Amino acid sequence: MSTRLLVADDQPLVRVGLTKILEARPDFEVVAEAADGVQAVDATARLRPDVVLMDIRMPGMDGLEATRRIVDRSGPATRVLVLTTFGRNEYVYEALRAGASGFLLKDTPPEELLAAVEIVARGDALLAPAITRNVIEEFVRRPPPPQQPPAKLEQLTARETEVLHVLARGHSNADIAKELYITEATVRTHVLHVLQKLELRDRIHAVIYAYETGLIQPGGQGSARSGGGDG
Repeated sequence: MSTRLLVADDQPLVRVGLTKILEARPDFEVVAEAADGVQAVDATARLRPDVVLMDIRMPGMDGLEATRRIVDRSGPATRVLVLTTFGRNEYVYEALRAGASGFLLKDTPPEELLAAVEIVARGDALLAPAITRNVIEEFVRRPPPPQQPPAKLEQLTARETEVLHVLARGHSNADIAKELYITEATVRTHVLHVLQKLELRDRIHAVIYAYETGLIQPGGQGSARSGGGDG
């Protein structure tokens, strides 16, 4: 089965270029193009693409608001990959808060773009370490989160909490496995449990959740809570 895509960008040449790159893969099908956020939301509602490639700066409804509406209405059925020329911290932060599953700059090589779409389409999140650092830096600039961690965190075991701490610093599964002396398969299991227990879409939003709830303090080692029983 092919992966159905929607390209949203206010520049016609960019839309055409992205479409040609994407459809060079036989298993990718661009089902629609959109010139602004309103068109992107409407087309997504009608066509139910698997992935929307979303520009941020568009006339009328921008890509951030369009992402929020698509995520709210479509849930996990349609995932959003933000693709923009702007790498400013606030754009990255707001795009991820809006529910995007990945963030790429438009100067990304075509082969990396295709790989990113594949990653997002299969339900994983895409966030380069450099972008994770940008998000963390944005938290440093914002008011501190509430000091009382939410009750949901009490559902995590001690090991799951450790995994969330390391994950929130932008580390890959391989890095987490190395730091905690466990296998990558075990890390994947713990990450899955963390996402399920905290009702999070993916690991990107686990990073955001950890900072917004005060579990992790920017520039620090996190709160004193160690979690429940071992797991």
